Amino acid sequence: MLKTKLKEYLAKTPIIAAAHENNWQDAINSPVKVVLCCASNIMNIKDKIDECHKHGKIVFIHIDLSDGIGKDKAGVEFLAKCGIDGIVSTRGNIVKYAREQGLITIQRFFALDSKGVASIQDLTSSSKPDFIEIMPGVITKIIKQVAKGSIPVMVGGLIDTKEEIAEAVKSGAIAISTSKKDLWNV
Repeated sequence: MLKTKLKEYLAKTPIIAAAHENNWQDAINSPVKVVLCCASNIMNIKDKIDECHKHGKIVFIHIDLSDGIGKDKAGVEFLAKCGIDGIVSTRGNIVKYAREQGLITIQRFFALDSKGVASIQDLTSSSKPDFIEIMPGVITKIIKQVAKGSIPVMVGGLIDTKEEIAEAVKSGAIAISTSKKDLWNV
């Protein structure tokens, strides 16, 4: 039921407010219907959950970033008793525990290289999250930002096409590493 409601919300507005302490009230007062609590602790999480629900929002906690809440079965049970709608974690065992508690689960992965990306399917086959979050969402933006500094930038990981090489160079990278042999002659 809640998962269906979440999908409906995201179909209308595909934005999740990732809120820290400095922008928490902005997230609460925004038109988004889904909030990811990226900074919480055992002392304030119940209040944050209640505040989100009072404003008609679905609320997730990034359990890996929460202070004082165990990154274990008891921590997940505590969050479920507090009324959290779902969790985000990079840890498969936490995703499993959360599913057992009836929470919506998002497993976060960092797409750093082709080997890591290939392992996502294997890892999710045992944890069975409801959703997968892949990070980073934008790499050329990061290249542009870092290339403004005085140290030359090289990039690697997940480079599969000549167009991706061109985009990385256009964004400021001076070199690209790739395991794709057909790109070594570009």
